[in-house]
Amino acid sequence: MAAPSTPAPDRAPSGAPRPGGPATLAGHTVSRIGYGAMQLARLRGDTNAAAAVLRRAWELGVDHIDTAQFYGDGFVNTVIGQTFGPEDKVVIISKVGAETHPGGDRPLRPAQRPEQLRASVEDNLATLRLDRIPVVNLRRLDVGPGLRASGDQLVDLDDQLAALIALREEGKIGAIGLSSVTFDTLNRALPAGIACVQNAYSLLMRSDEDMLALCGAENIAWIPYFPLGSAFEGIPKVTEAPAVTATARSLGCTPAQIGLAWLLRHAPNTLLIPGTANTAHLQANIATAQITLDDATLAQLDAIAAGPQD
Repeated sequence: MAAPSTPAPDRAPSGAPRPGGPATLAGHTVSRIGYGAMQLARLRGDTNAAAAVLRRAWELGVDHIDTAQFYGDGFVNTVIGQTFGPEDKVVIISKVGAETHPGGDRPLRPAQRPEQLRASVEDNLATLRLDRIPVVNLRRLDVGPGLRASGDQLVDLDDQLAALIALREEGKIGAIGLSSVTFDTLNRALPAGIACVQNAYSLLMRSDEDMLALCGAENIAWIPYFPLGSAFEGIPKVTEAPAVTATARSLGCTPAQIGLAWLLRHAPNTLLIPGTANTAHLQANIATAQITLDDATLAQLDAIAAGPQD
């Protein structure tokens, strides 16, 4: 499909309307609904099926994709690199700070040292077939769920930022983001120039409201992961909340769509990266942009007590 050379701000490179409207990420105009590629690892071994999901997302107006070299041990990045070229104008956001751990007790292990961050950027560049990665998030591991750093993986933030700033100055990355961080870590990192923050956050898990407000004040994109909850302990599932299911019934949509729609309405600097390996589910996620939550419905959802978060 030929892409228009200079699409209007409300149109994605494919020519489709930007789902959720336009937003800014690291100086790029992107759709507020993007795509999280982690679940493409489920299609490992079927490159054509994985590429079809990616291409369909692009056709529907998605123009930013979240990935990592450790998704599918390089499979996901490789498919992204094979599927998109410069003409598609897709903004790629990857992350560093962890690596695959074959044979370990967990599939991933921390990779926090500066030399590991640099090596991971180089691996991402190779598999994504890029000269520069538009955004690289430092998965800091300050907070859960999942990995936590220990031993020689407890690295000072300034040393990590220095490595990423050097990579930015070399032109290998375009912008620096943070993931799994505390409010204090974000505050310390601001002088380095932070483009986005990815933390676990949802309608039922809102202890990071102060960080979300800081991001809004600093024009930093807020990109929640686990936006609908997770099987991890202490992360409640949004789709099981009675108020969410009742709202979905009244509006004729799914509970998942309500959870995503609330995030879009809650803060204008929020970008979504829902993931799936299924094109029908992909289309349902993108259709969230068409759901309108009026003030009364929003108030009912806002009143839901937030779940625990460590």
